[in-house]
Amino acid sequence: MSTHEPDAFDRADMARLVAGNDTALNDLMERHAGALFGFLCRFVGDPDAANDLAQETFVRVYQHRADFQPGRRFSTWLFTIGGNLARNHLRTRSRRPEVPLDPAGGDDRSGLMETLRAQGLTPDEDLLRAEQQSAVRDAVSALPDDLREAIVLCELEDRSVSEAAGILSTTVKAVESRLYRARQQLRTRLLRWLA
Repeated sequence: MSTHEPDAFDRADMARLVAGNDTALNDLMERHAGALFGFLCRFVGDPDAANDLAQETFVRVYQHRADFQPGRRFSTWLFTIGGNLARNHLRTRSRRPEVPLDPAGGDDRSGLMETLRAQGLTPDEDLLRAEQQSAVRDAVSALPDDLREAIVLCELEDRSVSEAAGILSTTVKAVESRLYRARQQLRTRLLRWLA
């Protein structure tokens, strides 16, 4: 399948959706929901919130289907909507911090040793890997919104700089600058793990 076919499918599905064929939204969701969820999950750091935001993003696609410009990539438009919703969510969350209902975290550790043995990891190796992953997640989450958006899109979602610029409604140079600054901050925060 060529890289242009998904765009053609997306344009065709959006044309069907605008024409009143609501089932076209299912095809769009099938192609893009996973990538959108991954982006939102990395952006807001909460799978439940990311799931809600992904659903809301597709609701907005449906509500604003007539506003879609056929010359534009659907995925760029979709991620722009999702990114805007995520930024609003983070602003709201920062004004109203959430307190977990289960202070212990409710982490289910049943079967942990079997899983570790199946993966060939010792408990020490698994703990080290979990600490590294947690440190990276924390470091990315601590970045300012504009830097976090750029690093999530380009490094974690493998979007091109030009596509990230379209999603973020900015220039390629601005995204490159944000990536540079984000990488510098991440290097400083993750120095212990890079040594």
